[in-house]
Order: sequence, then structure tokens, then C-alpha cells
Amino acid sequence: MFRRFLATLLLPFLMAGLILLYPEPSQAARGGRIGGGGFRAPSMPRSSGGYRGGYGGGYGGGYRGGGMGFPFIIPFFGFGGGGLFGFLILMSVVGILVNALRGGGGGGAATFDGSGELTQRPTAIGPVTMMQVQVGLLASAKALQVDLRQLAASAETGSSSGLQRVLQETTLALLRQPELWVYANIETGSVPFASAEATFNRLSMTERSKLQAEVTSNVSGERRTDQLANKSAGEADLTNEYIVVTILVASHSRIKLSESVSGEQLRESLRILGSTSSTDLIALEVIWQPEGRGDVLSAEEVVTSYPNLQHL
Repeated sequence: MFRRFLATLLLPFLMAGLILLYPEPSQAARGGRIGGGGFRAPSMPRSSGGYRGGYGGGYGGGYRGGGMGFPFIIPFFGFGGGGLFGFLILMSVVGILVNALRGGGGGGAATFDGSGELTQRPTAIGPVTMMQVQVGLLASAKALQVDLRQLAASAETGSSSGLQRVLQETTLALLRQPELWVYANIETGSVPFASAEATFNRLSMTERSKLQAEVTSNVSGERRTDQLANKSAGEADLTNEYIVVTILVASHSRIKLSESVSGEQLRESLRILGSTSSTDLIALEVIWQPEGRGDVLSAEEVVTSYPNLQHL
């Protein structure tokens, strides 16, 4: 009875906090997006030793099962990052706590092997690490926009190996232009697998809402280009001031990026992200703006849309 009362008492505060902290969509500029992944967990272990299936379908699949109790949740209360990222990580943990108090649970899960197929992982899968790295570059980094556009056109985002290539190529493209880095933000956190999909989706939606439109998109094997902006996509005018790239990763690996922002720490964080293996990579989002000709991302818009960015 007490657990049910406590869970009911917590929910209004959680909802109010989410409403207050969730940002309004920005109309600053059009952008691009590359991503994919999946948070699937079979309801029952399979005696054949494997769960075969495709990779795509976005971030769907859900989490089902049983067996998670209150003591299993306590270790997840350590998380990094400030602002909305940290808040959403905390929200996911508290949500699991509320479910545990109400008698909810969780169980085993599946992951992708090197061939891009799902294989059964042991029950009581460990926490999922969420990592977000944002880099603000001078608008003269036109080559970066070209690299990301070409990557969106060629990447196989419907497989784990394809997503790993996107992550590696994106981090390499950023590492090749350190002289143009101006701002950065590095955040990490760990959440239970049961709430990882919802947390990742919220973080993704937060970043996507900062774009006026997605001119270039390649997500879970589906390529799309805004037909109205097709001829002018990506060649930024001289009036552009900044380009901002966001990399959001969900991984099985227990990784803690340094959140001390400096050129060297950013370089090391990008190297760590780029080395994430395809078997550990659960989901990925690469979002950048501007992507359309004439779109401007001014210093004021950078500060407004990305308040956690710190000057290097």
C-alpha cells in the first residue's frame, strides 16, 4: 500500500519537471539526420540458441519480461551531464523505481552479433550507456557538411555494421578539423535497459526539435530528401556563422566520457565514440545543422538552441 502511494505521489512531480525543461522547437535552420538501431528483447529465451531477424525498423521493439526488483535499481542512480540530458537520464531511473514500487519488472534481452543478426543475451542484461557529444564549428567547415551528406547518401543504416561505419566516419570527419572547433558539450549517463529506448527517443526528439526541417535523412535504411530543398541542400551561404553536430549513442559498453570540456578531452571523446564496436552499438543519431543554402545558425541561435555548449 505504501509503495503504491509513493509511486502515485512521484508521478505529478516527474511530469511537471518534464514540461518545464523540455525545450520549444527552434526555427533556426534546416538540418540533416543519420541514424538507426533497435532496443529489442524477446519475451522468452529460445532453446535454439539464437533469435534471427532483421535489424531495421527504427527504435521499436519494446522491452518485456519479468524479474527486476527494487534492489536491482539502486546502482543506476549515478548519471552524468546537466540540463535536459541529465534530467531525462534521471527520469528514466525514477520511472523504473516507480514501476518497481508498483511491482513492475524486466528481464533478458537480445543484441546484434557481427553479422547484423539478433542473438540472445543472458537475462538481467546490464545498463545501457547513453553518450552525447555536441560540437560547434565555424561555418567555414563546409567540408564537414559535404562529408555528412555523402555519408547519408551511401550509409547502410539498417545494419549494425553500417551504423558503426556512420559513427566512425562522423567522428573522423570532426577529428580532421580541430582548428574549426569553437564549442563543445560532452555528456554521459547509464540507464536500465527497460527504460533505455524511451530515454534515447526523448533525447533524440529534443535534438530533432531544434531543426526547422530535416533536408537530408537516412534512418534505419530509409533515405529521404526534402524535395523542396533538394537543389539547394547543404551549400551554406557566407552569412552562416556556425555548424553544430550532435552525436547520440546508446551502447552496451560501460563507458564514461570525461565531461571536462577542452580541445584534448573532445578529441579523446570522439576517439572513444568512434571505436565503439558494432556488437556494443545499440542505437545512433547524428544530427547536424544547417544543411540548406541560405540557412543561418548565428551565435545567438547557437546559445539559445544549445545552452549546454561550452567555449573551448
